[in-house]
Amino acid sequence: MENRFQFDGVSVARDWHVLYTRHQHEKTVHTLLASKGIESLLPLRATLSRWKDRSKLLQLPLFPCYVFFRAASGSWLHVLNTPGVHMMVPGSNGPAIVPPEEIDAVRRLAETCARVESHPFLSDGDRVRVKSGPLAGVEGFLVRKKSSFRLVVSVQLLGKSAAAELDAICVERISPFLPNSASEVRSLTRAAR
Repeated sequence: MENRFQFDGVSVARDWHVLYTRHQHEKTVHTLLASKGIESLLPLRATLSRWKDRSKLLQLPLFPCYVFFRAASGSWLHVLNTPGVHMMVPGSNGPAIVPPEEIDAVRRLAETCARVESHPFLSDGDRVRVKSGPLAGVEGFLVRKKSSFRLVVSVQLLGKSAAAELDAICVERISPFLPNSASEVRSLTRAAR
């Protein structure tokens, strides 16, 4: 995926960045950015909400209070002036950049899996790549939850992860988990529950 585009004959970098939004304003920000012609991504998850008299299937943000966007630096003020936006998530040298592989993995997870949910962020564990199916090529961590397996895809910058159920036979290990301490093993075990 190419991260550059032509603007008045000049090639300009377009990296993925993250906006921190007001609580429950993610969909509004996403819609307003689209109306301004700015490419944005708001991965959603389906959840069943129950009230006394009814139940309803809701589409909620996979990463609450965050919206991903991609635009040239010249249009950042236009982005930041969008109602509901608090700020761009900062990095070490200006706005943080999300690697395109992570954006692609999150997008594919949200679009192709019926049961996607937020998941505690994992920094250690067996890193796997999906070999077949609609998620072929997506990399993440394999976590066991009861009798099923989940592929956990992480956005390092946010310290957030998403998980979807899959058959463990569909993945291949990329790198093994080598814990530094017993506490790391316990924390990963707790996260998988």
